[in-house]
Amino acid sequence: MARLFKIITLGCKVNQYESAYLKEALSLAGWRQAPNGVSVDFAVINTCVVTQKAAHQSRQSIRKAIRENPHGIVAAIGCYAQVSPNELSEIEGIGLIADNTSKGRLPELIMNKFVSGERTAALGDFEHNMPFEFLKIKRFADRTRAFLKIQDGCESFCSYCIVPFARGPYRSLALRQVLSMLESLLDQGYKEIVLTGIHLGKYGVDFEEEMNLNRLLREIGKERHPARIRLSSLEPNEIDTELIEIVASEPWLCRHFHIPLQSGDDRILKSMNRQYTGKEFARLIESIHTRVPSAAIGVDVMSGFPGEDSVAHGNTYTLLRDLPVSYLHVFPFSPRPGTPASTLNGRVDPIHIKERAEALRDLGERKKSLFYGSCLEKEFQVLAERWHSEEQNIMKGISDNYLPVLFKTSQEAKNQLIPIRVKRVENGMVIGSAL
Repeated sequence: MARLFKIITLGCKVNQYESAYLKEALSLAGWRQAPNGVSVDFAVINTCVVTQKAAHQSRQSIRKAIRENPHGIVAAIGCYAQVSPNELSEIEGIGLIADNTSKGRLPELIMNKFVSGERTAALGDFEHNMPFEFLKIKRFADRTRAFLKIQDGCESFCSYCIVPFARGPYRSLALRQVLSMLESLLDQGYKEIVLTGIHLGKYGVDFEEEMNLNRLLREIGKERHPARIRLSSLEPNEIDTELIEIVASEPWLCRHFHIPLQSGDDRILKSMNRQYTGKEFARLIESIHTRVPSAAIGVDVMSGFPGEDSVAHGNTYTLLRDLPVSYLHVFPFSPRPGTPASTLNGRVDPIHIKERAEALRDLGERKKSLFYGSCLEKEFQVLAERWHSEEQNIMKGISDNYLPVLFKTSQEAKNQLIPIRVKRVENGMVIGSAL
């Protein structure tokens, strides 16, 4: 009988990509992914520690897996294992701890662990000039959009962020392998591929030959693939006029930018070690909106960073209120041990942090509503992803500019790009009709 496994993934798209690699490798080795509610031989939790909440959720998921699989083995892998392996080793019942230097060896580690039965730790340090670990994937189970991890690592060391310690130095996937992976995913029938990385805008900075994200996109464009490409999060000071022009002029590249602001107050930005000002951020957003009016512009923003007073919060709120952004992802400040911000004076009262976060979330909902309204009676290419109501033949899909669209169609439309005209907005969803 095939061994049963399950993988619980927390955190970012890079984690999702790495979990998909592991899922495929175990399946090819004859293991079978278990349905929900079934005890397994091996449970893997791919952890996240970007915030206190993420670390708490990782621990909860680990303990839940131990309870639900008393005769199986539980592995804790990824960022938590990289940053705080000693904390994980104190959790009774974990059979394997493996950090981010061991992702490529995970299938072997899991199979060896299953045979030996001994508690194992696969831990290492990041090395300067270490190569990108290419994790080849053919399919993403139950997904109409594929992810392609082309970059890893971060060296920005924003004062609040644990990611550089969890992910190490910049590494990039070679151009020929990016193009090869795109071909492979397209052969599997994917109509949208999301290029992702820990610090995507630094793609190519570690190569000896000249290469960057813009040049990579130009090379992809030469292939004339019958699919579209979406970019994951990009830093404000890494989106230049050339990139905006590529998005504006190339129909295969999704009109969607996700850009972390974190604060609209220059004093707080400096304390965060963010390398731009509020005015520079505003000019960037206005430039994108002017050149690509229908582009979705999502923004990450943090509330309650140490030293943030009501004036600094007001500067952030006003900046975002006056800009043509499409939606906000709001995060309360979370002190991460080992980062400079964790020892800063001027901690904000949790009540004030919550109030400010709620005000920003309310603003984000209004921005989203305005953005959806601006798309009425316009035509978009929508990727049909799954049934919203199979009885009524209503499919849910995503447009290139990140609109969640409901529309009537047939079963054959799934995983196809369908031209849709936006007709109205109801209960936070965009309603369209197929053309």
